Amino acid sequence: MACSEEIDRRIVSLVADWHHVERRKMFGGTCHLRGGHMFCGVSGNKLILRLGADRAAQCLKEDTISEFDITGTPMKGWVMVSEQGFLTDKELEQWLVMAREFVLSLPAKNR
Repeated sequence: MACSEEIDRRIVSLVADWHHVERRKMFGGTCHLRGGHMFCGVSGNKLILRLGADRAAQCLKEDTISEFDITGTPMKGWVMVSEQGFLTDKELEQWLVMAREFVLSLPAKNR
């Protein structure tokens, strides 16, 4: 499934001023990394977020959130958000900041 170029464009616009962010093709879509750690991506028309196990479990209670599962095995600490969960750029930015905060808590990657 091709990724939504519109969602990806919105992400690129919102993270343009963030330091150490890069965009890559992955999972049949795009992903965005901060300091080598993926914090978000786009698969189809859904936003992929890395939130950590606790925050992901809390978010899964929302109707617009599902487990990140593209292989048949859900990835712990990751969620997928349908477009209804980030209709405005403000909503999208809130999700992106939440994911960035999580990856900033991870140990630095040696590159």
